Amino acid sequence: MDRQNLTLLTDLYELTMMQGYFKHKDRNETVIFDAFYRSNPCDGGFAIAAGLEQLIQYIKELHFSEDDIAYLAGLGIFDQDFLDYLKDFKFTGDIYAIPEGTVVFPREPLVKVIAPIMQAQLVETAILNIINHQSLIATKAARVCYAAHGDGIMEFGLRRAQGPDAGTYGARAAVIGGCIGTSNVLCGQLFDVPVKGTHAHSWIMSFPDEYTAFKTYADMYPSACILLVDTYDTLKSGVPNAIRVFRQMRESGIPLTFYGIRLDSGDLAYLSKKARRMLDDAGFPDAVISASNDLDEFLIQSLKEQGAAITSWGVGTHLITSKDCPSFGGVYKLAAIMGEDGRFIPKIKLSENSEKVTNPGNKTIYRVYEKETGKVKADLICLVEETFDEGEPLLLFDPNEPWKKTKLPGGSYTLRELMIPVFRGGECCYTSPKVMDIRDYCQKEQSTLWDETRRLVNPHKVYVDLSAKLYDIKIKLLDQMNQG
Repeated sequence: MDRQNLTLLTDLYELTMMQGYFKHKDRNETVIFDAFYRSNPCDGGFAIAAGLEQLIQYIKELHFSEDDIAYLAGLGIFDQDFLDYLKDFKFTGDIYAIPEGTVVFPREPLVKVIAPIMQAQLVETAILNIINHQSLIATKAARVCYAAHGDGIMEFGLRRAQGPDAGTYGARAAVIGGCIGTSNVLCGQLFDVPVKGTHAHSWIMSFPDEYTAFKTYADMYPSACILLVDTYDTLKSGVPNAIRVFRQMRESGIPLTFYGIRLDSGDLAYLSKKARRMLDDAGFPDAVISASNDLDEFLIQSLKEQGAAITSWGVGTHLITSKDCPSFGGVYKLAAIMGEDGRFIPKIKLSENSEKVTNPGNKTIYRVYEKETGKVKADLICLVEETFDEGEPLLLFDPNEPWKKTKLPGGSYTLRELMIPVFRGGECCYTSPKVMDIRDYCQKEQSTLWDETRRLVNPHKVYVDLSAKLYDIKIKLLDQMNQG
């Protein structure tokens, strides 16, 4: 997974279209494609952008090797002149993107590609594969962490992920979304994120008795002593044996810096409350009670509401697979073609479904914040040449129901442009932050959302509006299409 050539990580039709452009169009014709998504995962109120670092690596490594070209030649559908062209192929265009960890909303471009049409076409599949997956898992992680109300969430899903890449890059995305660490050691090595874990039931079962297993583990890892207490009987055996070991550690002068128990089965609310009382009565009020066992945001929320005495959570299958919403739904659509005069000609895709009608032109995005609170008011998609004065009134309207309008008085709001340049002329001009720094940024991003937008069920919608100029262009193109 490190420095792979993923050039053939593409759908065949990208290559057949490339050959068609090569033979029947100007191969250097510059176009704009937008990658965006249409609806928030898990019926939520937002998503988290992730995967940009891997997108950058993919673009940097983009080239057709001799083996790649030999394979394509063997398919029998590509002509030799096109295959010869591929020998010197590289990306020479521009890419703009929303930074990883940013809160994002439907229909706004997460990535914008400005490049010769053959290059822009080829990169579609890989961009969507990378951005869709990591944004999905980062979003799911943000929901799980929100449900825990500040408790630590550990990503434990590697063995249930759909393969090594999904397990490793999914763990990376989960940390961006808010997890404090992962059990995935390869992810820890590649991305310098904390790795965490305890032991399995097999550890307990391999010893003559539970106490010996606990004591041996505590002797080896006294500063990270979390004991799994549900192998035989949680309350009659597991917790009492854990308390016995903790007492012996204290009597031996071993500092109890990070210690406690983990529950992995049974009624977690009931068992955690009973275990908490037992630990407190024994003189260990600061012992951690962690839990795992097919957790998701709704179960964690329910356990919190039941007063479960759990402050640390290990979440696996439901997080790493985003089990209730297994796809992000990002798409990649043509937005403009450069004319002979060097200006971009807006393009639009129509559909009987209004949600699938695209926004044309060379665009950027401004986030609109309420100045008094710093909370997100709306996002504004506009043309790149447009400018706005925060001292002047700002008119926002719903592009699908334009009679719904909001006029923000001048001085009552602030603006931040979201998209940043990542590649210029084929050269990378952006350095990705470390994953833990992206995580910190993501936490700040989520704090700009209203609680009503973050809630798990029926969240308040943040509107993504069009500028008046972009809206007029869209309506004009729609009218032309309808007349044609």
